[in-house]
Amino acid sequence: MGVVTNDILGFHHAGILTRDLDGLEQRYDSFGFTLSPRSRHAMNSLPGEPLVLGCTANLCALFGDSYIELLGIVDESAPDPWHTKEMASGFRLLNLETADTAATNARLTAAGLRTSGVLDLQREVDTVDGPRIMRASAVHIDPSVTPGVNLGLAQHLTRAYVHQPRYLDHPNGARGIHSVLIVADAAELAAIVAHYALIVDRAARVEGPLTVVEMPSGRLEFVTVCDAAEVLPDEPTASGSRSAAITIRVADIVKARAVVDAGGTATHTTSGGFYVSATDAHGAGLFFID
Repeated sequence: MGVVTNDILGFHHAGILTRDLDGLEQRYDSFGFTLSPRSRHAMNSLPGEPLVLGCTANLCALFGDSYIELLGIVDESAPDPWHTKEMASGFRLLNLETADTAATNARLTAAGLRTSGVLDLQREVDTVDGPRIMRASAVHIDPSVTPGVNLGLAQHLTRAYVHQPRYLDHPNGARGIHSVLIVADAAELAAIVAHYALIVDRAARVEGPLTVVEMPSGRLEFVTVCDAAEVLPDEPTASGSRSAAITIRVADIVKARAVVDAGGTATHTTSGGFYVSATDAHGAGLFFID
């Protein structure tokens, strides 16, 4: 790996995409997540281009250091600079946090990866002081090197407008994203892990059926399709590489499970806590641990 650059800090956000944002909102509310108000995106498709009001809006379960984005296509006739309409619904988006999108982009392009260059995004958010404009920048990685995952590297430019204290207290006690699990076809696993290790600038290691790439905060986990049943409780077997599950840290696992159970969704016991099936969580399996 050479000299560790420390430009990738951890998870920025994990994104679940839908054309039914109302339904997605209701389900994650029932899991005990406090969600920020709905907010519409403006973005550009090439570095330096003007921002346009796009076809998407989001709500977020915010944790202070990371968040789960509930992303909906809310206007089919609006521009789509980031090609969101082409993506299938479900857990398709993963952004890692960088301290400097320009520096990260330069490092990765020098290493031979194709990127979007540095793109801009903004959306209006409500704050205790009235409406403000949240701004961020992002670099999208050529999806051919991360099959099944639309991977970006994102930088907060107005973090305080996103991670507002009033949205960080969740009835289920959620505190942050511990890890994301990516399922890979066996023939693709080595190449996929190598690309993520290059992007994060950390070496991979093997833990049982998992291959793990640690970040300063949080970790990326990889498992083959054949071994996925060992780590994904009661999920139907599916072929192809994909982002499969998010592990959430909670303050009290018993309380968190009681909240999710009370919301009417089935839970499954795991060695570290409990699990909600991707079938019940709009495509993202959810592990809860304390």
